[in-house]
Amino acid sequence: MVDVVGDTETVLGAVGASRCVTAGHSGGGPHALACAAELEGVLATLLIAGVAPYDLPELEFTADMGEDNVVEFGRAAEGEAALRPYLEDQRTELVAADAQQMVAAFGSVLPAIDRAAMDDELGAELVAQIHEGLRQGVDGWVDDDLAFTQPWGFSLAGVESPVTLWQGDADLMVPFAHGRWLARTLPNVDANLLAGEGHLSIAVGAAERMVDSLLALR
Repeated sequence: MVDVVGDTETVLGAVGASRCVTAGHSGGGPHALACAAELEGVLATLLIAGVAPYDLPELEFTADMGEDNVVEFGRAAEGEAALRPYLEDQRTELVAADAQQMVAAFGSVLPAIDRAAMDDELGAELVAQIHEGLRQGVDGWVDDDLAFTQPWGFSLAGVESPVTLWQGDADLMVPFAHGRWLARTLPNVDANLLAGEGHLSIAVGAAERMVDSLLALR
């Protein structure tokens, strides 16, 4: 996760910026936190349904996840040789899927509230993102999954700038317990733990409030 810091520093240098805010949704959460911990000039961080570290004695990583995620992270814990063929099979289906087929493919990790959020606009956006992300293969997907099962390479205690955290208790991709753990652990956090929200619905329904809360922390 900490490898993203150097890349972000390069981008900021290229645009002549010395300060920034960071944001991460789902698996992007640890990357945003890595920048907040290790990169000078981070003013605040928005964390949306961010995943917690993998090997915590007080948190079972896959508890309350949908079955597809349980299987995927189980393969990731076994290593690339077990993970890559599984994701290659998934890619074959996903690169040709439309929104309705995406919902069916990810059925075990989409509660009703997230299915309802998959309207025409969001559905089309997610389909485009997944098609582009998988266009050249699964290398990035493999790297991400393996990274989630490894140490992050930085300490959350180093995240001194403020974090606004958002997590729903109906989330089947990143369970509520992950958000609660991060809310307890981050040193300077405004935690918004919402009843009835899922992984997608929270990002859609609370988007304006998230931006407002982030701007208020700067």
